[in-house]
Amino acid sequence: MSYRHHIDDFMRDRIIGKIEEGRKITDVAREFDIAHSVVSRLWKSFKTIGMCSKRNGGGRVRSTTPAEDRYIVLSAKRNRRTTAQQHRTARLQWCCEHHNWTEQDWVCVLFSDESRFSLSSDCRRQLIWRESGTAYHPENIQEKERYPTCSIMVWAGIMINGRTRLHVVVNGTMTGQRYIDEVLLPHVRLFCGAVGDKFVFMDDNATCHQTLAVQIV
Repeated sequence: MSYRHHIDDFMRDRIIGKIEEGRKITDVAREFDIAHSVVSRLWKSFKTIGMCSKRNGGGRVRSTTPAEDRYIVLSAKRNRRTTAQQHRTARLQWCCEHHNWTEQDWVCVLFSDESRFSLSSDCRRQLIWRESGTAYHPENIQEKERYPTCSIMVWAGIMINGRTRLHVVVNGTMTGQRYIDEVLLPHVRLFCGAVGDKFVFMDDNATCHQTLAVQIV
């Protein structure tokens, strides 16, 4: 199959329209001669922020140089289960910037995170760095004995003098819209109102935290 490399706004609208009619993503991708992953991303974007048009100049601001990018790729290939050096550097820098904060400063901060827990003895999930299309290459596969298992995702936040209620993410994974509806509005908003203008909310760089809809909220 020869996939298209450019999709204009008209084509995006047609794709979304087909899926809204009840067509499967696989069938729509085949009809328009577009990769399944592209159609899937368009549909997820539409469900998350209510639109799928390409924004000029969108995306995160580049924080690494081309040389640093090459080093990251090389490091990932050497050890596909390593932690990115940039993450450690950013965390150290953040700590240095806040080491003089007093208890009065920290009392206004709500730290939060979501985690998935296996309901069996060991889910054996491991994250690796890999290039697109290489999921089944030998270096990216670890053989293991399969057994039935299930897991549950939960979210919570903590402060010096309090904590949120534990929220269970039912049926599926956390998306941008679910993050707004199930976390930000019912939980974080209450703490923000109680603390006032000095309130600081800390989450991580998970995809569901970085959507446009979340940033607006």
